[in-house]
Amino acid sequence: MTPSVPIYPQFIQLLDDDIVSLTALTLIVNPECRDYPNSCCVSQLTLSLYLMTQCQLKLRHSVMSLAHTLNCIKIAQRQHPVRRTLDKLTLKLAARILLTSASAM
Repeated sequence: MTPSVPIYPQFIQLLDDDIVSLTALTLIVNPECRDYPNSCCVSQLTLSLYLMTQCQLKLRHSVMSLAHTLNCIKIAQRQHPVRRTLDKLTLKLAARILLTSASAM
């Protein structure tokens, strides 16, 4: 299991809007996250893939590079159990962003 990064309320202002929205959605959909102070977490792998996706798009990487990242995201999606709501949503968002951007190229 990969290490997790807790999403503390104090750090919300440092995160991008999409991650903040996903965190709020996770807290609404998965009440277990509200019960424990450290249970709303995202894995380092998920966060790294999301940030890599954002960097690749901003740096205008090739479609082949985006396809490789999309493949890594699909592999990561299979590794997370269903209860990891924030991980699942973040990976789906990253995949959607990549697919949308690749089709626009």
